[in-house]
Amino acid sequence: MIRTPLRPLARVLEARAKGDNPDAIERENLRLRHEEMRDRARQRAEGRLLVLGVLFVCAFTMVGARMGLLAASEPSEPRASAAGADILALRADIVDRQGRVLATNLETFSLYAQPHLMVDPEHAATELARIFPDLKRDRLVRDFTGSRKFLWIKRRLSPEQKQAVHDIGDPGLLFGPRDMRLYPNGTLAAHVLGGAGFGREGVHAAEVIGVAGVEQTFDEQLRDPARAGEPLQLSLDLTIQAATEEVLSGGMRLLNAKGAAAVLMDVHTGEVISVASLPDFDPNDRPPLPTKGRPDDSPLFNRVVQGVYELGSTFKIFTVAQALELGMVTPDTIINTKSPMTWGRHRISDFRNYGPELSVSKVIEKSSNVGTARIAIDIGGERQRDFLDQLGLLEPTKFEMVEARGGKPLLPPRWSELSTMTISYGHGLSATPLHLAAAYATMVNGGTKVEPTLIKQAGPQYGPRVISEKTSEQLRRMLRLTVSQGTASFGDVPGYAVGGKTGSADKPRIDGRGYEKDKVLATFAATFPAHDPKYVLIVTLDEAVETSGSEPRRTAGWTAVPVAAEVIRRVAPLLGLRPEIEPAELTGITLTSN
Repeated sequence: MIRTPLRPLARVLEARAKGDNPDAIERENLRLRHEEMRDRARQRAEGRLLVLGVLFVCAFTMVGARMGLLAASEPSEPRASAAGADILALRADIVDRQGRVLATNLETFSLYAQPHLMVDPEHAATELARIFPDLKRDRLVRDFTGSRKFLWIKRRLSPEQKQAVHDIGDPGLLFGPRDMRLYPNGTLAAHVLGGAGFGREGVHAAEVIGVAGVEQTFDEQLRDPARAGEPLQLSLDLTIQAATEEVLSGGMRLLNAKGAAAVLMDVHTGEVISVASLPDFDPNDRPPLPTKGRPDDSPLFNRVVQGVYELGSTFKIFTVAQALELGMVTPDTIINTKSPMTWGRHRISDFRNYGPELSVSKVIEKSSNVGTARIAIDIGGERQRDFLDQLGLLEPTKFEMVEARGGKPLLPPRWSELSTMTISYGHGLSATPLHLAAAYATMVNGGTKVEPTLIKQAGPQYGPRVISEKTSEQLRRMLRLTVSQGTASFGDVPGYAVGGKTGSADKPRIDGRGYEKDKVLATFAATFPAHDPKYVLIVTLDEAVETSGSEPRRTAGWTAVPVAAEVIRRVAPLLGLRPEIEPAELTGITLTSN
């Protein structure tokens, strides 16, 4: 800025020449300068007032808009909150192979207290103890009158309970929305589903996490937002599961069994259609883990995937299958079955005296321990172990349940010749019913290994070949004869050509010293239809005894077999299998020339 001098020399000289007073020039210039400064100050003040006025208008506009928004919204009570990560409460449904819901979410509320906001803590404690009998009034009074600022009271409320708490009218009792896991079918397929609980919890949401079964196995998938709530579809069929559990429960009561298990599996796809283990539980109210007693005393124990048992004579089919595959025998080969068979100081005997010799087919049909042991000796321990390993009987199954990892087979510390003989007829090696189902599926489906799965499949599995199709066909005939003429005669279901093998194994003592005298684990491994197998069914009864006769009967032929037959009778039509006349054996027919 250029400032004008107060006493310009040119004007002073000019004023002196004219005889004027030069001081008047200075006074005039000073006046003009002050007027210019006044004008600039006024302009600056007016600009500031304008900006301030605009700011006031904006502020009052925002306040008015907020007041209008609050007036148009629903009234809500203020909540204490803290900054933190968002809790993801969304969890996908679980459905069966037909799309029917097995597990879903239910919107509910939690109840918490902020004692410093309470009007009458003692009255609130009294009313809460009345509504929730499991709560102690004195404990609530101490919590409400102490120094605590926040207190969870109930994680889940029913609508009736929420209304009852609301009627107390205390402002310190507050509700928080949340989702809970609901199993609409109650105990049905409880061991498969497992159950869910709460992980991270906040006032306005709670994280639902799987604690067992497929809920835990597929926990990340069920909570994955990228899947947009796409349901997890299992291979289970809800109707067949219900029928299986109903029959198994009835058989367990009639036969005085301690527990029972059943697994139904597609021999081609590996899909498990039903898994039942009794006693069971309601996953909506999952009981706590046991702290004492045997594991299988708890209803949480899944006998199908966790129960590691000696499965008795059901193993005999594996010994015969290997001998047939190696070309050592044919179904008609005669085996020495003279009983008892001695090996050192050990004696191996049959349940009955079947005579000095039997064909290989009759060894299975009559369930001869001696005949099977003699075949196993010829096979040898090393080859026997390799064959059982190919069938997956020496490692835990790759089943989609966390509990399946604990179902590791128990092997002998040393695979001696005696172990080779006893394992051949199902003693000395323990496995789960699920192991047995997968191995039997391999035996009858044409000889290719199949892995059990709980996920619905698009088509058959074609695993590595274990036995030839010819051997598989021979085994199917033997299994069919065992039902039509042998130890599993009560398992014959007209129209469905059931084949199978019984197994009755004495239960080991708890202390590991020998076996119980009158406690048997009875198992029936069935396949149907035997001439064109589609399914394998394993039924196991723990300490079952049939008491209708003069003497108690504990073998699988009297216990597990009738129960399995009733399961097949119920579920075969549900599986879409129509009763049909069994194809006759074309034996004795020869071609003639013209």
